[in-house]
Amino acid sequence: MRKKLLALVTVGLLATATMTACDDSDSSGNASGSDSGGGSGSARIGVIMPDTKSSTRWANEDPKYLKKAFDAAGIPVEIVNAQGDRANFVKIGTDMVNSGVKVLLIANLDSDTGKEVLDKAKAKKIPTIDYDRLTLNGGADYYVSFDNEKVGQLQANGLINCLKAKGAVNPVIAELNGSPTDNNATQFKVGYDSLLDGRYDAAEYTKGPDQSVPDWDNEEGGKIFAQMLDQQPRIGGVLAANDGLGGAVIKVLRSKGLAGRVPVTGQDATLEGLQNVLAGDQCVTIYKAIEPEAQAAANLAIALYKGQKPTAGSQIKDPESGAYVPFVSLEPRQITAAKVKDVVADKFVTKKDLCTGKYAALCVEYGVK
Repeated sequence: MRKKLLALVTVGLLATATMTACDDSDSSGNASGSDSGGGSGSARIGVIMPDTKSSTRWANEDPKYLKKAFDAAGIPVEIVNAQGDRANFVKIGTDMVNSGVKVLLIANLDSDTGKEVLDKAKAKKIPTIDYDRLTLNGGADYYVSFDNEKVGQLQANGLINCLKAKGAVNPVIAELNGSPTDNNATQFKVGYDSLLDGRYDAAEYTKGPDQSVPDWDNEEGGKIFAQMLDQQPRIGGVLAANDGLGGAVIKVLRSKGLAGRVPVTGQDATLEGLQNVLAGDQCVTIYKAIEPEAQAAANLAIALYKGQKPTAGSQIKDPESGAYVPFVSLEPRQITAAKVKDVVADKFVTKKDLCTGKYAALCVEYGVK
């Protein structure tokens, strides 16, 4: 039974501080993924991003918006990307904890290594924030993310609408789920299965292949889907858990001459995902506005850095420990071709980057400005 996440409560925190930040620059895209503006050994906020492979957001949007928020508040920050390496994730966390961070914010690679880092921080009484992904049994002081079950529901709703529009009769629906070690992927699946485990008005459908993709690896996801399609050629719709996996599915479908004929979902409103939506190869993506998420997390971290005890106003239950974690929940938005312009209007992506080549005419058709 789906458990409804509690509603978003605005965190009333001051976003200013009296401290002056050390000069730093965002080098999160380099080999180490490090932005050491705060300086190792100095008082600062430590941020660990998970990888650059599962989604472009971890290399681009999240570091940019977090740094912007901390810079505006005059708070030094060190942002490092673990590049998908679990041992490196733990090493980064250990180094930060041992070198003077006053607050630690992490987007984990998995709950085991995330918990290991959180435990090290707690041992030194350093406040912790789970960012975007809840670390199961991790005991973080706060959690900031989107209503992840609603994300899954919006994905399923989009897929159902696309199948209705195509007049699909008893289509086979495949599910390409996210990483089994990511609690978000579990919540997405709970959300979309809450709709797909029933019937919709236009037609019955058959639940087909259903498989998770380790570490959100897009290349592996493409291989898995190719095997699905070989085993079940009647697949008529694909619930892909994010845009990266959706793109991998679309590449396979293109090789079979099926792109645009088989509805595919996604998530994250990536540049590729939005272009696939405009082209009709992907029927929907889910837009999770990262700047408000980053700002909400930064607000918490800034208050903790200043020795305050902020109130999140909401709570979420950790399904492993049973503990309730203070939770700031944000609302996701469903993006179809007609709504791609909303993502551009929010400046999440630029028209210049989106509307290139064959997509220029589609941008005009769908009112992208």
